[in-house]
Amino acid sequence: MSKLFGYLLTPIFYLFFGLSLCIFHPIQWLCFKIGGYKAHKLSVDVLNFFLTYCQIFLFNSISFKNIHNLPTDRPIIFAANHQSMYDIPSLIWFLRKYHAKFISKIELTKGIPSISINLRLGGGANIDRKDNKQAISEIIKLGRRMKDNNWSTVIFPEGTRSKDGHLKTFQFGGVATLLKVVPNALVVPVSIENSWKIVRFGMFPLTIGNALKWTVLRPIEPGEKTANEITLEIETEIRKVLKQEIVA
Repeated sequence: MSKLFGYLLTPIFYLFFGLSLCIFHPIQWLCFKIGGYKAHKLSVDVLNFFLTYCQIFLFNSISFKNIHNLPTDRPIIFAANHQSMYDIPSLIWFLRKYHAKFISKIELTKGIPSISINLRLGGGANIDRKDNKQAISEIIKLGRRMKDNNWSTVIFPEGTRSKDGHLKTFQFGGVATLLKVVPNALVVPVSIENSWKIVRFGMFPLTIGNALKWTVLRPIEPGEKTANEITLEIETEIRKVLKQEIVA
C-alpha cells in the first residue's frame, strides 16, 4: 500500500522539494552578497525547514528529540548514522543554532540548485575522495573554522548510507582528524531512524507513512579517551536506540 500511494505522491513531493531548491538558489547568493555569512546562513536554515517538512506530502512524520543542554560556546562534533539524503536537511534545520557543517564530496559543489552554492559558501569541507591529502587538508581547515567560530560539524562515521537501516561498523578517522585540530570539541551522538524506508524502492516511488526520528544522545567528553574509544561509544549508543547489536 505504501508503494502504491508512493507512485501518486512522489511527484508532488519532488515538485515542492525541487521548487524549494530552485527558489532559494538566488536567495542564497543574494543574501551572501548583501549580508555575508550571517544572512546566507539564515537563508540556508529557512531552505532546510522547507526541505524537511516537504515530507508532509508523503505523510511522513518528523520527530526531533534533544533533552540535553548543549553548549553554543564551544565546538561540537555531531556523529550520526546515515540512512538517506533526507537525513541532512533535518540535521541542518534542527541543529541550526550550532552552525552545523558537513564534510561533502567535492563533486556536489557544482550543478545542484541551492545545495552546490551552500557547499561552496557555507564553510564546510568539500573533499576529493580520490585525493587523500586534499581530503585531510580540507577537514583540518574545517576544524580550524570550528575552533575559531565555535561551529559544529556533523559526520557520518559509517562512511556511506545504510540502505536497509542496519548500522555499518563506524570508522574513527573523521573523529580523530577533527579532535586533533579541535581537542576541546564536545562529541554528541545522534541516532536517525526510518529515513532509509523512504528510499527502500530507490528514487521512485518514495514510500509514505514513515515515522522519521532524529534523537540527540548523551554527549561524550573526549578527555583522555582515544578516537577509537570515542567512536565505539558513539556506535554503541546509537545501536541501543536502533536495537541493533554490535557485530563482532
